Amino acid sequence: MVEPRPTVALPETADPSLVLLTVEEAARRLRIGRTTCFRLVLAGEIESVTVGRLRRVPVDAVPAYVAKLRHRPAEAA
Repeated sequence: MVEPRPTVALPETADPSLVLLTVEEAARRLRIGRTTCFRLVLAGEIESVTVGRLRRVPVDAVPAYVAKLRHRPAEAA
């Protein structure tokens, strides 16, 4: 009897032809939750655009957000 192999989630390969990401795709790239990413988008922390009725995140907005975080002064705990 053959035992089924466990499924392994493959890492998302970045498609170089993509210009805009869904908020969910941006969240996966940042390794944060979907709801958190939507909050950041709505607060203007992560740049986004609307296309019709859709909300999209430019590909270069993800590393720009990370760079902004890196240069932010550390918050007191």
